[in-house]
Amino acid sequence: MAKYSKKAVGELAFEKGLISQHQWESVQIEQKSSGDPAIKVLPRLGLITQDKLADFISEQTDIPRIEIGNLEIDPEVIRLVPEEMARKYQVIPVFKIGGSLTCAMVDVFDLYAIDELTVRTGLVIDPAIATEDEVKKALGEFYAMPSGIQEAIKTLDDQKREVREGDEVEVHRLQGSVEESPLVKFVNTMIIKAVNDGASDIHIEPEELSLNIRFRIDGILYPQALPPKQFRAAIISRLKILASLDIAERRKPQDGRIQMQLDSRRVDIRISFLPTVYGENAVLRLLDTSAILLGLEQIGLHKENLTKFKALLTRTSGIILVTGPTGSGKTTTLYSSVSTINSPEKSIVTIEDPVEYRLPGIRQTQVDPAVDLTFSRGLRAILRQDPDVIMIGEIRDVETAQIAIQASLTGHLVLATLHTNNAAGAVTRLLDIGVESFLLVSSIIGVMAQRLVRLNCRDCAGQGCKNCSMTGYKGRTGIYELMVFDEEIRKLILRKASADEINRAALSAGMQSLRDNGMEKAEEGLTKKEEVYRVIQQE
Repeated sequence: MAKYSKKAVGELAFEKGLISQHQWESVQIEQKSSGDPAIKVLPRLGLITQDKLADFISEQTDIPRIEIGNLEIDPEVIRLVPEEMARKYQVIPVFKIGGSLTCAMVDVFDLYAIDELTVRTGLVIDPAIATEDEVKKALGEFYAMPSGIQEAIKTLDDQKREVREGDEVEVHRLQGSVEESPLVKFVNTMIIKAVNDGASDIHIEPEELSLNIRFRIDGILYPQALPPKQFRAAIISRLKILASLDIAERRKPQDGRIQMQLDSRRVDIRISFLPTVYGENAVLRLLDTSAILLGLEQIGLHKENLTKFKALLTRTSGIILVTGPTGSGKTTTLYSSVSTINSPEKSIVTIEDPVEYRLPGIRQTQVDPAVDLTFSRGLRAILRQDPDVIMIGEIRDVETAQIAIQASLTGHLVLATLHTNNAAGAVTRLLDIGVESFLLVSSIIGVMAQRLVRLNCRDCAGQGCKNCSMTGYKGRTGIYELMVFDEEIRKLILRKASADEINRAALSAGMQSLRDNGMEKAEEGLTKKEEVYRVIQQE
């Protein structure tokens, strides 16, 4: 079938110069940790895009490359492979000729999967390579959930006829057949749909006469179909059961965690409950722990900023801050940064809240208030672990800031996030919480502010189509401003100049503002000017 086995994909990528020796070693570490083949690990670590890897394998073998979205697939062909098997092996049957069935697959070297497909279909299986994103999208299109969101709501509607008008269904009434109840199917389907739609959050909001459900996709909230109002309390209770929380407590806020395995993806859900006048509001934050970790080259940094930022990462000491509001992609930038500098010669340790992605070769610690493991306490412990690089999920108080500064002054490179609107604002923010100006001058080497803007949909050039739900946008990228500390900026900090003065000095020294960086991307056709204005709010 092929000229080499799946175990040699990573090695061949190294031999052909697609990845470095260090990157190949990182791939091997991740393979041992996850048990996944290199064909999945390479894109996950951000070392090569899915498209480029699929094209590379096709060029090196006799396996054809198929873009599923460009094909018209006969429903009868889809029925040849059961949904359970298609999802298990990430495979889509695309066409049948005589006794042969061509299947688009992510891992075309999975001989066990091919053997099982052969037995199940009674046909000769001809594998063709497709990207994981293409296969996942096709699975959602061709193998719709047996209980889709509308069908799940219909079953709830049928059951509500058994409830007296004005009453609400309690989850206790449904626990006798918990895995079969329409309520459970509705909650599961809602979460699955949100994950498949690429949502980052699910908002469940009680109103006087309804329960509103909205998905945050690419930073925007989109309303979803409404379940019957009688099930408001039961839906909230079901989520609490999944998060192992107290379903009887409705007067106090509660926070919990749910873990779900969806096909090959493990989704970590952070859930928060807040009492309101019409009942408890719930927000579910979806963290797809198997999502591809992007490299610095893929997060939207233009060449000049990319070069400057990489130069900062080569330093052996100092603090690099990444700033922006919640949901601006700061954590992704930190992960991409530590992945870029990760090597067997360096010890990298993180303190996060929460740990969103597992990084091979990096020691990751999670804040835990239950045992008094705070950022500051965890950071002190990390310093006793002899690290070279420290990543701090967020600097929230003066104590954490002072420990980070001491770490940088004693020969550590520290990467951290801070909530400020722009790069210059990071300085005044730290001064405001009580950090001395001379310590900032001695420790901080650069600050990068960022936002996320929606990308124009590639399928419709931003006009609106079914693939982007008629919004004209699909996916997001970052816009940035990078302030590298020079002597002029340090002098301004020492005399405690305003953020505006520091910002003007940085612009005079060549820093590109968030607005200008966004407008540059709009002129390149990646996004629209109005989207840039929406995100930066004319800052």
